[in-house]
Amino acid sequence: MTTVFGVDIGGSGIKGAPVDLDKGVLAQERHKVLTPHPSGPDEVIGAVCEVVRHFDHRGPVGLTFPGVVVDGHTRTAANVDKGWIGLDAEARFSDALGLPATVVNDADAAGIAEVTHGAGRGRPGVVLLLTFGTGIGSALFSDGVLVPNTELGHLELRGKDAERRASSAAKERHDLSWAEWAGRVDEYLDLVEMLFSPQLVIIGGGVSRKHEKFLPLLKDRRAEVVPAELRNDAGIVGAAMAAARRPTVPAAQPPVGG
Repeated sequence: MTTVFGVDIGGSGIKGAPVDLDKGVLAQERHKVLTPHPSGPDEVIGAVCEVVRHFDHRGPVGLTFPGVVVDGHTRTAANVDKGWIGLDAEARFSDALGLPATVVNDADAAGIAEVTHGAGRGRPGVVLLLTFGTGIGSALFSDGVLVPNTELGHLELRGKDAERRASSAAKERHDLSWAEWAGRVDEYLDLVEMLFSPQLVIIGGGVSRKHEKFLPLLKDRRAEVVPAELRNDAGIVGAAMAAARRPTVPAAQPPVGG
């Protein structure tokens, strides 16, 4: 079994676990801590260190980030502290952990996992994964090839960022029923379907655990709409996969004394 550690940094929680890369599943039960507030680099890096050290991990670490990531630098920070903007996040995480670190957009990581091991496995054409949580993340694939950092949650819908209306956080903030929220999700799906004509839309994020409460309420559309098979573990799995794909990353080492 080949394992690499994955960490999923979200607006409300930070969770991680070793990942069985051969099967695309968590090798151990994940450990989660609350995302600190303020969610600046120092605070979040400290929380990530707590998660990784919980497992006494030695070896490469893959990490998701809720924003645009280019060459290990975090370029945007819609749902975390603005201190992340322009930061060499990979270098900061690697220095703090004392381990090789790879940072990737959170929805891209979830998409990589779902296209390889989950609902998008073997599916040709345009596949779009959308994560509904604190915001709306997106991962766009064409014949299995990722277009990174699409950030489609920030498309304009009714004069504001779409995620302000249709994220699961918006459902809670406005105390919407499942039917009311499904109507907003439908409106958002109309927009992305018009722009990208996906054959498959995968719904991920924490709300995917309750997909039976809202997916049946969505209207019929050309795209097939399905729940993420890896549910909310997809980010952890995809982060580990991204770390494993780095050619400069050595193989995972067993914990000291292991």
